[in-house]
Amino acid sequence: MSLFAIVLAALLGSVLAWRLVLESSRFGGILAALLPVALFLAFASYWPTIAAGGVVEQSVLWAPSLDIAVGLRLDGFSLLFSLLITGIGTLVTLYAAAYFAAASARDRARFIFLILLFMASMLGTVLSDNLIVMYVFWEATSLTSFMLIGFESSKPEARRVALQSLLVTMGGGLALFAGILLIGMELGSFSLAEATARADELLESPYLVAIIVLVLLGAFTKSAQFPFHFWLPQAMAAPTPASAYLHSATMVKLGVYLLARFSPIFAEVPDFGMTLVIFGSATMLIAALNALLSVGYKAILAQSTVASLGILVMLIGLGGEVAAVATAGFILTHALYKAALFFCAGTAIHATGIAELRRLGGLAKFLPLTGLAAILASFSMAGLPPFIGFISKEYLFEAQLESDWHALPLIVAVLVNAVMVAVAAVVSLRPFFLDRGKISRVEHGETPGLLAGPLVLALLGILTGVVPGWVGNELVGPAASAFHSGAIDISFALWHGLTPMLLLSMLVVTLGLLLLWQWDRLHEGLSRLEWLSRLDADRGYDWVVERVLAAATLSTRWLQNGDQRHYTLIVAMSLVGIIAWVMVHVGGAAFALGNMILPVPTTILALAVVGALVAARSVSLVTALIGVGVVGYGSALLFLLNGAPDLALTQFAVETLSLVVITAVLVRLPTYASATRSAREKRADALLAATFALLVFVGLTTMVAGPFDTRLSSFFDATSYGEAHGRNVVNVILVDFRALDTLGEIAVVGFATLGAWALLRRRKVGRGA
Repeated sequence: MSLFAIVLAALLGSVLAWRLVLESSRFGGILAALLPVALFLAFASYWPTIAAGGVVEQSVLWAPSLDIAVGLRLDGFSLLFSLLITGIGTLVTLYAAAYFAAASARDRARFIFLILLFMASMLGTVLSDNLIVMYVFWEATSLTSFMLIGFESSKPEARRVALQSLLVTMGGGLALFAGILLIGMELGSFSLAEATARADELLESPYLVAIIVLVLLGAFTKSAQFPFHFWLPQAMAAPTPASAYLHSATMVKLGVYLLARFSPIFAEVPDFGMTLVIFGSATMLIAALNALLSVGYKAILAQSTVASLGILVMLIGLGGEVAAVATAGFILTHALYKAALFFCAGTAIHATGIAELRRLGGLAKFLPLTGLAAILASFSMAGLPPFIGFISKEYLFEAQLESDWHALPLIVAVLVNAVMVAVAAVVSLRPFFLDRGKISRVEHGETPGLLAGPLVLALLGILTGVVPGWVGNELVGPAASAFHSGAIDISFALWHGLTPMLLLSMLVVTLGLLLLWQWDRLHEGLSRLEWLSRLDADRGYDWVVERVLAAATLSTRWLQNGDQRHYTLIVAMSLVGIIAWVMVHVGGAAFALGNMILPVPTTILALAVVGALVAARSVSLVTALIGVGVVGYGSALLFLLNGAPDLALTQFAVETLSLVVITAVLVRLPTYASATRSAREKRADALLAATFALLVFVGLTTMVAGPFDTRLSSFFDATSYGEAHGRNVVNVILVDFRALDTLGEIAVVGFATLGAWALLRRRKVGRGA
């Protein structure tokens, strides 16, 4: 099955799944889950090729005349993401069908449709080699996540956080698009593989800093890095299946995916890696602190997700083979345990109707298998053997120790991972095994749909740890080699002897247990610190949004106040400003003085000036109309005197038509118009008009003073007969070289005439009127 067929099947399959779930409330969810299963198997068929170091590339010409092709590329890194997207997507679909069992068929079908459409967008993003195509799918993930977060649209909070996530992620997406355009402008290609191969050209680009900043903005907003870390925990207002899929396992890692893809390109830029380490470390610390402050079950998991994303960004910034392996391994590990824990949290909240963690307890009595899955997943999150989380954590510390950085990032990693150990224990022990008797009854028990996801993922966490060699060689190794741009030999194993990494892991677990022991005391102590609440980035977001809305209100009040003369003034001021800026930057004003004064043109110009003054000063509409007519007919006479009879005839016709139409309008209007402009406004109008006249005068005299450029005249003279077969050059210009322009002018006059006729024609009054 080709890659294009996979993406197309994912897109079309989401619509088919919606229909199946709508028609069959009992089996619709199972049938819908067959789509991601089939896609998972299709990607698995490429496994032998990719594991052997191969790359699958496919392209289709999109616009052959412009040589634009849509290219898809599958290597070890994109295969890892594709398997996670489709594999976890299968479990999310099954879980969603059970989670929404009591909802209406329409809501259940709509949710599964959005989940599968999001899956298709994710696949398109990680498979696209063309950066423009990747951006389209990138923005599709933001749009579908917006609809999933705000799925329960009757809740004001859901609408608010959905809009917040959309503004943040799409704002970063616009920045990313600007960076993509700069890359295409520099390389003449939007291929990501070609950009990697021609990295030296980008490094020499004058736009290098702008490209890096724009790419970082796109990646940081999508992956909730500081200072954009606030939107992800807020997005936990989404239904749990969406939280498990979008904001723990797949979507939020798109920013990490992008950074990993661009890391070989910008590896030679010292500040690139340093920036990632600094922002990743800051994100980790802030998220760990917020996890200690959180009270909601899903909120604590969300903060740990933000911390995990900070770890991944920091690892990419460290660079090197070990960091690449740690990145790929942690992406797999985090997806397995975090989706499982979200499933468990969703089941607990759904069964009790309680979202606060401290109010839950003893649920293992009612949800024993869910509690077992939570314990297994938390072991992997805490980094305990024989789970794959233990191996990933050792690689994390090894990457820290081998980097050129000093002890600060290592200290941050130890502290944050200790908090993650405490979080893993709190979210699994407290709701299911501690405080027995706190919950006396639940709304429902465990069902196969609610159990499949957490149990499968939790068991995979220990299974992948038991066979680490196979996972490392067949999945993690090819993924790390793909974005590191070079083959990597890894030793993915549980035991490497008594190493510094093992000692650091033991230290982390010990600190985590101490934090667990003092969890409530720490939470209460930190909650009393008022200055921490002032650092809430969500408040900063609200402040920015309020300021933007205030600025929009102010600009609307000034720019869209209903006064047509005000609008005209703004347009005229803008035009004058642009002309003045161009003239200043071009420079070289010259004046052609001392030439002979021609009496006839001078007389016509004098009459036109008089007409303009009369039109501007007269309060009589008829007198003003005559003044405007003098200016128009004067312009026509000047055209005639300078050898342009066609323009003169056109001007005469338009001027006559305008006079007739306006005279007909004046028949139905008062003869005199009262003054509507204050003295101050009149002075501003006069100053603007004088400035515009001065600029036009300087421009015309500069043009006349310079030598006459005959290139355009020579071109028309040489081509009018040979190409347009016309002997009259002026006619050829009008009907051939400027045919569309002339047609537009004729259309304007024609439509104006029809409009005036429709407004002014006399209507016959019916007898019944």
